[in-house]
Amino acid sequence: MTVIRRLFILAWFLIVLTTGCAPAPNNSNTTVSTQPSPSPSASPSPATTTDTASVQITLPLLDALLTDEKFVARVKQNLKLTDQQMEEIKNVSGAEVARLREKNAEDLDGDDTTAPERAKEQLRSVLGEQKARELSTLANDYWSKGDTSEAPNDSLQMLKGPNAVPADTRVVVNIPAFRMDLFQDGSLVKSYKVGIGYPQFPLPMGLRKAQQIIFNPTWTPPDSPWVAKMKNVAPGETVEAGDKDNPLGPIKIPIGLPSLIHGGKSPAKIGKFASHGCVGLTNAQIKDFAVLLAQASNTQDISTKLASYLEDKEKTKTVKLNQIVPVELRYETIVLEDGKLHIYRDVYAQDTNTEENLRRVLEANGLKLEDLSEQQRTQILSALNSKPKKEVVIDLGTVAQKGYPAPVDLDTGNADKTDKQRGSKRIKS
Repeated sequence: MTVIRRLFILAWFLIVLTTGCAPAPNNSNTTVSTQPSPSPSASPSPATTTDTASVQITLPLLDALLTDEKFVARVKQNLKLTDQQMEEIKNVSGAEVARLREKNAEDLDGDDTTAPERAKEQLRSVLGEQKARELSTLANDYWSKGDTSEAPNDSLQMLKGPNAVPADTRVVVNIPAFRMDLFQDGSLVKSYKVGIGYPQFPLPMGLRKAQQIIFNPTWTPPDSPWVAKMKNVAPGETVEAGDKDNPLGPIKIPIGLPSLIHGGKSPAKIGKFASHGCVGLTNAQIKDFAVLLAQASNTQDISTKLASYLEDKEKTKTVKLNQIVPVELRYETIVLEDGKLHIYRDVYAQDTNTEENLRRVLEANGLKLEDLSEQQRTQILSALNSKPKKEVVIDLGTVAQKGYPAPVDLDTGNADKTDKQRGSKRIKS
């Protein structure tokens, strides 16, 4: 491995770890609760992968994957690439990471819709059209699903169709809506506004699973020249939970490489780009979510133990969920919600705000576009064609109560401005 490549890899780990999105070693001193059961209660109508959008691969994302030996081995085997081609791919992806760091682009709130196109152009120049497309497909599949070779679970599947409402216990994250919902037995318990991955490091799309809650996660900075420039941090040292230099916050919930649901985000980052492949919450939000997730998974009531778990920051504690909870990472820019049509910004440039997708959403709720009034159709099609930078909401009136449920006890990350739209639903005992 060249010195340049090693620096690129170390730079990547710094980028990810400093935003709290790289699953760090557990370092658990105490393990609490019981082993997870093989699978959760099933929801009907599993979906194929064609029901969800796919991440458009970026060079920084590819650079992260190229540090995974299993991914590299799969690329070599499936695409039959030469060592020279692999080295060229590593060079162009590493160069893009270096470019972003020079511009400090990962900390900007804007969206870079040109990143996927730059990746396509660079990969085509190295591999040609066909193999570049095959690499993008393979990378997307690995990023969305992680390494499934060790513990496959075919009983966990995405729900079928657009705006699908769970009938079981699961977490649904709709990326363009910056929203996360917790369902228990088909009942929406609580909703959260969240921070999502930057376009250069998009949140994966697909099905993941939550199996444990980790309290007081520590962070070990890598041996990188970037770390050497940081104050109060040295490579290899353990940065405790609660430390201002620890980006993970008080709690993290792994949902499969490379993603976490974790705290540590400021209220200003909620509802915005905020991470490098993770679902970001404020510290107050993650504490609240951990309590509800434990109860919804029939694990234990940790609300009375939360303070004691977090009190000793030198002791990392792991609570294993008594039931595996599916986590759906959806990409739906058109949502019929309680009789109102929501059209969200296409944050990852997936080209999902189309009339075809609109018709699919309406048909899933027993409607046709032609059933709507002329004024409603004009409003909707105008919103789709204008490619909204913000959410557009159109009241359909006649279809009240249809569609995905409205937020319940919506936690916006600002304790003083929490939007309680319908009142909190109590967790079932």
